[in-house]
Formats: sequence, structure tokens, C-alpha cells
Amino acid sequence: MRLVIDCGNTCVKVAVFADKDTLLCLHKWEKPTGNQFEEVLQAYAIQSAIVCSVVPVKDEWLMVLTQNVPYVLHLNHHTPLPIVNGYKTPHTLGYDRLAVVAGAHALHPNTPALVIDAGTAITYELLTEDGVYRGGNIAPGATMRLQAMHHFTHKLPLLSLQEMTHQLMGNDTQSAMLMGVVQGIVFEIEGYIAALKEKYPNLLIFLTGGDAFFFESRLKSSIFVSPNLLLLGLHSILEYNEC
Repeated sequence: MRLVIDCGNTCVKVAVFADKDTLLCLHKWEKPTGNQFEEVLQAYAIQSAIVCSVVPVKDEWLMVLTQNVPYVLHLNHHTPLPIVNGYKTPHTLGYDRLAVVAGAHALHPNTPALVIDAGTAITYELLTEDGVYRGGNIAPGATMRLQAMHHFTHKLPLLSLQEMTHQLMGNDTQSAMLMGVVQGIVFEIEGYIAALKEKYPNLLIFLTGGDAFFFESRLKSSIFVSPNLLLLGLHSILEYNEC
């Protein structure tokens, strides 16, 4: 069994896979401790693990891993991948961005894909059918846009992303801000899809990240919503390095 660890901006996700199709457990911890990792390791016979982090990680639980798991892989820009990394500056590429692309490749190899990760930031990643990651774009996420409007003005309130009717235009300040952010992101996503489908007609669209389900019903394009795509990609990278 394999242990997959994703240290993101808001929480640490810890998943145990029997294989790529069998997710045995998934934990989300804000500040994990060594004891929490020990409990997972005691419950499952973990033979290998991968750690992907965009933030500093604690030595406490890393030590627990290295002492109890035979093979621990720390994802970095030197790690061999099941895809070809065509990014011009691989050392500056966020490992989470790389992992979601590997996840799309694991699910549908030999098919071009656009991976949209709607979280703190919204990232757009392009994978071509030859298995080459061609790069992508980064934009502010919904919460970041709402916070920016409040921070850089004197009168606009601080709002959080929330469900509203699928209206196009707001009719008060709150709805105007929310619809400005939500509809702006929807049009942004649809624009990327339309532009890339002109070049890649059989392009598959993957939507993942914390806000994926919020935007799913608002998009007209056919998409695959995969909340665990990053974890699946990390599993794919770990499996590839064990061979």
C-alpha cells in the first residue's frame, strides 16, 4: 500500500491507496502531528510514500515517516515523472501543478487535457496527447478576488464565496461583488476551454480543487470533476518511481 501526502496552503491531505483505483482512506488535517501519522501507519501496511509540499513541513512527522516507511519520495523538480515536463523553468514550477497533470495522464493517457485547479489560486494546465506538459497559467481564486476588492477599496465589504442564484448581474453591492467574481471565473474558464479546443478538438477538461463543485454546475462545457486528482497524480508519480 502507498501513502500520499499533499501539503497545501490551507491543510495537509493524507491518503492511502491500494492501487490507483482504490482509495482506502483520506484525512484532511490543518496541523498534523507525528501521532496522527503513527495511527495511519499502524492501521495500514505502508510500503512507500510520497510527500508533495508547497509550504514548509514539520520535522516531527517527517521523522515518523522515514523511520517507519521503507521508501519515502520527496517530490521535487529532479523527480522522474510518467509525463514529460516541458516547462521552461522546472525548478520554479509548483509541485501541486505538476501532480494534477500527472493525475489527468493516469486517468486518460494519450489524450490532450486541460486541468483546472480551482483553489486558493486557479491554475490552468495543458497536457498534450504525446504526454508532454506544455505549461499553464495562474490566476487569483474566488476567495482571493473577494479579499482583494475589500483590501484595495474603502467601502467594499469583505465577503466569502457563497451560493447564489445563477444570475448574470447583481442588484446590490453584495450580489454585484459575488457575481462579478463568480461569473468572471466562469467566463474565464469557458474562454480557455473554447480557445484550446480550436487547437485540440478532443480535449478533455478536468476540474479539481476546493471550489470545483461550486463551479461545476455553472459551466456549460463537458467536464470531469475529480476532487482527488492531485492525490491520484502523486500516486502515479510514486508508482512510476518504484518501477
